[in-house]
Amino acid sequence: MPTRILPAVGDADAVRSLTTLLSQLPDAEPVAPVSDSTQLVDTLARLAAESVDELPEVVVVHERIGPVPALELVREVALRFPAVGVILVTTDVGPGLFAAAMDSGARGLVTLPLSYEDLANRVQAVAQWSVGVRRHLGHGADVFTGVGGTVVTVSGAKGGVGATLTAVQLALAAQASGRSTALVDLDLQSGDVASYLDVQFRRSIVDLAAITDISPRILAEAVFRHDTGVALLLAPAEGERGEEVTDRAARQILGALRSRYEVVVVDCGAQLSGAGAAAVELAERALLVTTPDVVAVRGAKRTVRMWDRLQIRKAEETTVVVNRHTRSTEIQPPLIQKITGTAIAATTVPANFRELQAAVDAGRVHALDGKGTVRQALWALAAELGLVKAPETALVRRAGGRARGGDRGAAGFRRRRE
Repeated sequence: MPTRILPAVGDADAVRSLTTLLSQLPDAEPVAPVSDSTQLVDTLARLAAESVDELPEVVVVHERIGPVPALELVREVALRFPAVGVILVTTDVGPGLFAAAMDSGARGLVTLPLSYEDLANRVQAVAQWSVGVRRHLGHGADVFTGVGGTVVTVSGAKGGVGATLTAVQLALAAQASGRSTALVDLDLQSGDVASYLDVQFRRSIVDLAAITDISPRILAEAVFRHDTGVALLLAPAEGERGEEVTDRAARQILGALRSRYEVVVVDCGAQLSGAGAAAVELAERALLVTTPDVVAVRGAKRTVRMWDRLQIRKAEETTVVVNRHTRSTEIQPPLIQKITGTAIAATTVPANFRELQAAVDAGRVHALDGKGTVRQALWALAAELGLVKAPETALVRRAGGRARGGDRGAAGFRRRRE
C-alpha cells in the first residue's frame, strides 16, 4: 500500500524541492501540497470527516510555514489527528529544537538542505508508526480526531460599543442549539464576561499561560461551567496579570479549546494585545462591533487598517457588526462597509437598551427575554455566522431576526500568509 504524504510548505522553491524528492521515494504517493497552516488543518479536517482512513499517513511541515508557527502547527495536528505522523523540515539541528519538536508531537526531523536518504528513512519510519497506530485502533474507526471547533473573535471598534454583550449572546445561541461552546474573555485588563453572567471563579486564563502542554484535565480545571452549559475561561481579576498571557500562550490555549469544543467565542475587547492579535489571526471569523456614529466608525476603520499593517487580518476577511442600529441614523451599514472596506453582517442589532438594562445591572444577560428585539437579533447573527445547528437556525429566523441585503458574511476568511 503506498504511503500518502502531504507536504505543508509556504515557499515555492521549497515546494518544488520537497515534492521532487518525495516523488522519488519508493511506495510514496505525494498529494497536492498546501501552502499555509490554515489550509493544512482544513484539509485534514475535511478528510477526517469522511473517514480517518482518508487521512495521509505522513504530513511534512516546513519550518517557514505560516501564519501559525511550525511548532504550534505540529502540536495542533498531533492533537487533533493523532494517527497522522508529522515530520518537521528545519535548518536547526540543535538538541533544543529536537526536544521542542518531540514535545509538540513530531515523529521526526529532517534537516535542510534536504537529503534523499535522510528523508526516505524518516518517511518510512513515520509511515510504519502511523499504520501501526491505525491497526491498533481498529483501522482508524475509533481514532479521536478532536472536535475541530470554529473560533470566532469579537472585537470592539472602541469601548462601550457592545462587543462583550455580542460575544456572550453568540456563545449562548450556539450552546442552546446543541453545540458544545466555550466563551473566552481575552479582554485581559478589563474583561466583563464574569460580571455579565454573575460569575465568581478563582481560576482564569492566566492559570494556563505558563503551561506548554494543556491536557484535557488541566483545561477542565481552568474552565468554569455556567448554568447555561457554556464553558467560561475568564480574564484575571487582577488586570496587571494579563501581561502573562502572551501571543504564544493564546495560540496554545485556543488550540486546546478548539480541540474540545465545537464553537469557541473570544471576547477581545477594544484594545489590541499580543494575545488578542494572535486570536484574531487564527480565527475562522473575526467580528468587529461598531455603533452607527462617527467616532465609532472611525475607530472601526482605524482598527481594520492596523490589523492590515500588522498582517493580522485583511479588511475583506473581517466582518463588521452594526449595534444600536436605527433606520433614522444618517450612518447606515452600506456606508460603514464602504468606509471600512470590510464585509458587513446582514443582521443588525437594534438600539433598545431599555430591554437590556435590568439584565445587565443584575449580571444576568443570559436571562434576556427571548422575545426581545436585541436578543433575537444577536441570535439571528449567530445563525447567519453558522454557529448554530440547522434546526436552531430556522427557529431563530422565525423568531424575527431582521436582516438587510448585501454581503452575508466575510468573503473567504482566508488567513494572510507570512
